[in-house]
Amino acid sequence: AAEALLTRRRRTRGTLWAVASCAATTTLAFLLDGKLHPANVIMLYLVGVMLVAMRHGRAASALVSVLSVISFDFFFVDPRFSITVSDAQYLLTLAVMLAVSLFISSLTARLRRQASVAMQREARAANLYMLGKELSALLTLDQILEIGRRHLAAVFGARIAFFLPDSADQLRLTAPEQDGSGAHVLHSVDAGVAQWVYDNGQAAGKGTATLPSAAALYLPLTATMRTRGVLAFAIDAASEEEGQLAAAQLALPENRQMLEIFCSQIAMAIERLHYAEVAQDALVTMESERLRNSLLSAISHDLRTPLTSLVGSADVLAANARLDDDARAMARTISEQSQKMVGLMNNLLDMARLQAGVVTLNRQWNALEELTGSALRLLAKALEGRQVETRIAADLPLLRVDAVLLERVLANLVENAIKYSPAGSPITIAAHVEQSDGSRQLKVSVSDQGRGFPPAMTQHAFEKFTRGDNESSTPGVGLGLAICRAIIEAHQGRIWIAPQEAGQGATVCFTLPVETQPAPPEE
Repeated sequence: AAEALLTRRRRTRGTLWAVASCAATTTLAFLLDGKLHPANVIMLYLVGVMLVAMRHGRAASALVSVLSVISFDFFFVDPRFSITVSDAQYLLTLAVMLAVSLFISSLTARLRRQASVAMQREARAANLYMLGKELSALLTLDQILEIGRRHLAAVFGARIAFFLPDSADQLRLTAPEQDGSGAHVLHSVDAGVAQWVYDNGQAAGKGTATLPSAAALYLPLTATMRTRGVLAFAIDAASEEEGQLAAAQLALPENRQMLEIFCSQIAMAIERLHYAEVAQDALVTMESERLRNSLLSAISHDLRTPLTSLVGSADVLAANARLDDDARAMARTISEQSQKMVGLMNNLLDMARLQAGVVTLNRQWNALEELTGSALRLLAKALEGRQVETRIAADLPLLRVDAVLLERVLANLVENAIKYSPAGSPITIAAHVEQSDGSRQLKVSVSDQGRGFPPAMTQHAFEKFTRGDNESSTPGVGLGLAICRAIIEAHQGRIWIAPQEAGQGATVCFTLPVETQPAPPEE
C-alpha cells in the first residue's frame, strides 16, 4: 500500500508538471506567433518535452509529448482552434513531431534513471567507505554503536536502537553516549521482537512478512561467526502518509541492500572488537601464567634446601635421649610440619615443571597393584586409624607408565580423601578394564565418605589453586588435583569427578590407555 501511494503521488506530480509545461510552451509560442516559423514552434515543444523527461520520468514526458502535438495542432495549424487539419502534409508533421517527442522523452528518462542510479551508488560507496574507515579505527563498543547510529541517521534520516546479547544470549537495549537532545535515538522498541530476530537470524517488523505492524524494522547484526546483536530502525515521519512513503522508499531493493550492508559492517566491527579482547585476555593470561610458574619454580627451589635441613635437624633432636619428652615431642612436631612444607614445595615445583613441559616421562611396564601399594605406604602415617578397601580386578593388564608420577597421582587422590572425609571413615580404591570408543581403558576410582565436591566446583576442581568454599581450615593450596590432571593427560588419559548426591562422598576417576602387552620373559 505504501509503495502504491508513493507511485500515485509521483504520477500525479508528473501529470501536473506535464500540463504546466505544455501550457507554458503554448503561451510562449502564442505570444511569439508571427515571429517564429512553425518548425521553430515545434522545437519549443520538444524542449519542454525534454525538460519534463529529465525531471519527472517517462510517463510524464509521454503525456507532455501527446499534449504538445494536440496543442500545436489546435493553436498553430490551419484551421486554428480546431483539431482538424486542412493540409495533409501537416499530418506527417504531427506524426513526426509525436515520434520525435516520444523518442526524446524515452531517451532522456533513461539517461535520468542511469544518472540517478550512478549518483546513488556513488553515495552508497562513499558512505560505506567512510563507515568502514571509521569503524576500523575504533577501540570501544560504545564508539562503534555511536558511529553506526550517526551514519544510518545521516543516510536514511532514521532513529536507531541497538540490542546486544549478554552472557546468557539475552538481548539488552544498549544506548551509547548521546548528545543532549538524544537526536536519532529510538526509544520505543519491543525487546521481544528483537529477541526473536536474534534467535532466528531473520529480519522482522515494519516492511517484512513477520510482524509488519511493528513500529520499527528489526535487523540481525550478522557477522562471520555468529549474530552479534539486533538493530532497530525507524524513519522519522511527521504524518502517517509520510511514514508510508518512507517505508516504500526503504522497501526499494537498493536501499534495503544498503541497510543490510551497514548492519554487516557494524556486526563485523563488533566481532573484531570481541576477538581483539579475547586475544588480549589470552595474552595477559599466558603472561601471568608464565610469570607465576617462574615464581613458583624459583620459590620452591630456594625453599627446599632450608626445609630439608630443618627436617634433618628436627629428626636429630627427636632422637636425642638427653632431651626430655616435651622437647622430643616438639622436635617431632617440627619435623612433621617441615615435611608437609617440603611436600607443598614439591607440589609447587612439580606443577611448574609440568606446566613448562620440561618433564620427560620414564615409561616402564608396571602393575597397578604395586603402584597402589607403594602410594599407600607413602601415606601410612596419615592413614592410621582408617580402612582402605581395594577393589582391583585380578586380571588387570600391565600399564606402560611413569611409575613415580602415577604413584604421585594415587597418593594425591588418597590424601585428598583423607583431608575431606571424617576421621576413621573408609576409603575405597577400585580398578577395572572397560571398552571405550573401540579401545580398552583401565579405569581407576578413589572414593570417600566425606561431604563431596560442591556442585559449582566440579568443572573447576582441576584448576590450579582451586579449593572448596568451606576448606579454609584444611591445609593445602589447591594443587593436588591440578597435578593429577597434568600427569594423567601427559599419559593420554582422562580424569574427572564422578557425579554424587550431596553429602554422599566424592569419587575421582581417571582412565589410562591399555597398550599391547609385552611378551612374557623366557624361562
